[in-house]
Amino acid sequence: MFTSTTARALWYVAPLQAALREERVEPPLADESRLVMLASALSRGTERLIASGLVPEGERERMRCPHQAGDFPFPVKYGYCAVARVEEGPEELVGKRVFVLHPHQEVFNAKTALLQLIPDDIPTPRATLAANMETALNAIWDSGMSAADRVTVVGGGLVGVLVTCLAARFPGAEVTLVDVNPARAAMAEAFGARFALPAEAPRHQDVVFHASASQPGLATAIASTAPNGTVIELSWYGEKPLMVPLGGHFHAGRVKLVSSQVGTVSPGHASRGWSYSSRLQAALRLLRDERLDALLTETLPFPALPDAIPRLLARDAQGLVTLVQY
Repeated sequence: MFTSTTARALWYVAPLQAALREERVEPPLADESRLVMLASALSRGTERLIASGLVPEGERERMRCPHQAGDFPFPVKYGYCAVARVEEGPEELVGKRVFVLHPHQEVFNAKTALLQLIPDDIPTPRATLAANMETALNAIWDSGMSAADRVTVVGGGLVGVLVTCLAARFPGAEVTLVDVNPARAAMAEAFGARFALPAEAPRHQDVVFHASASQPGLATAIASTAPNGTVIELSWYGEKPLMVPLGGHFHAGRVKLVSSQVGTVSPGHASRGWSYSSRLQAALRLLRDERLDALLTETLPFPALPDAIPRLLARDAQGLVTLVQY
């Protein structure tokens, strides 16, 4: 018999301010399951913009995530890196771990069709990276990169490191991660890639992924690309204006600038029958790499999350991924 319960959820209530709010979780509908959160990850890039109130008015409907509550700018309940255990739902799912796009909340209902079973050999903390791995996989598909390509990734945040990880798996590929933080060198090397500071970024690259969400980063990406090469832009800038260097090498070198956005499956794969579900399943399979555990650089208990938000989402925040345990 389904019953109602109460649970705490994280809400962004003002610029870089968050609070835990207790809310009632009603009995799940026929197409829903009741879930108990095990762990979630803080998505620093997107959640920094959300928490800062920088979602442009014209993008607010497009930026809504599944199971979001409230409206931009504030108050809003937002997040999409959740690993939970099914407490009530279809018999074949009860007791199983699933990945679901849901904000940070102790207990919640979610559409059963949106739940993705987590393979038994993937630990719960690493499984929280699934949504970001999905973004990285989609970018690889959008790029059309192949074996032995010369590849640079500009921006060593979570998505940039995951793209580096995937690109370095291509046979013979020469992959370089570029970032302003020298500490990212160890991560690049762990995945079989090189590291460079922006001033030392390699030139004449076949494919360059840009994931720094910064104007200097995009300029570095364009300058690094070979004539007729491709820049894959993964960054989302919110309301931040951007000056793009479209003269010089970009223009004369016929450099292609391609937007990669995880909200749609890469067109080439979508035309061959790939869906959101099958793409997420593929992302989960890619998480079998134990080296990815190094990306989880801090663990916090859920009650401590609101007070830590200003520090965790600051532009100069240390570490890479914050794991929230429940």
